[in-house]
Amino acid sequence: MQPVVTVGLDGSPESLAAARWAADEAEKRKLTLRLLHAWPLLAPEPARVPAEVDQNYWARRLVHTAQAELQARHPGLSVVGSLVADDAQNALLHAAAESEMTVLGSRGLESVQSYFLGDVSMPVVARAERPVVLVRAESPEGGPSSAVPGRVVVALKLHGACDDLLDFAFHSAAARGVPLLAVHGRSVPIHARVPWGVDHDVAEEIRRDVQQRLSKALCPWREKYPLVEVADGIGLESPAKAVVQAAEGAALLVVGRREHRHGPAPHLGPVAQAAIHHGRCPVAVVPHG
Repeated sequence: MQPVVTVGLDGSPESLAAARWAADEAEKRKLTLRLLHAWPLLAPEPARVPAEVDQNYWARRLVHTAQAELQARHPGLSVVGSLVADDAQNALLHAAAESEMTVLGSRGLESVQSYFLGDVSMPVVARAERPVVLVRAESPEGGPSSAVPGRVVVALKLHGACDDLLDFAFHSAAARGVPLLAVHGRSVPIHARVPWGVDHDVAEEIRRDVQQRLSKALCPWREKYPLVEVADGIGLESPAKAVVQAAEGAALLVVGRREHRHGPAPHLGPVAQAAIHHGRCPVAVVPHG
């Protein structure tokens, strides 16, 4: 199968915003866009039946309407619709395994009504083998997906492998022609805290250590993507807080998730959780070793 960007459609404003964002992304990456709607009660495609007795009518209309809008916005983009008679979570996980990325709608901390976000999005984010991007609904003024292009922000832990994470982040920045900001947050140890803040010498020692490790981690990727302008940010606070603050005004926030090869209950770390619930821009969760 040719490389695709898959977006989950359920008819909610969030899923439609995700579809628009995914279309932009597919065009930047020169990939096909697949619009996926899954429902266990979808019937096998009949030859010809009237709309009033076709139980797939509304599902087909949902996909076709979105497809027509996106095709009008992106005349050169290949857009395909896909109706799957399966549980949405299963369908999305299967699609994610064969997609360059999967894009879903997100409501952050607001009340959850979207079918894809409720019982589906978080398990997909936690279990998918490839990157999953969560996109919030556009505001009446245009929202994050149509704002002036901002930088790509990537959260780095600096321990363990992070090649998949950095490859996705650099590729995203290169496709957009925007700068990349690599962020690392580290809480200051209790012994370094003084009544007026943080001991200056300890803070500088931490910064130097982080700076060296950031430079080492980023060096091969700067060489691979020489046209991407790269900066780094060091926050002497919790990693989750540092990342969310750095993502203000960003075009995309990229966070990692450890691959879960064992155990029945995959989960997201505190940085990914904070990014998904508090970040205002699209958030890409990238599994890595």
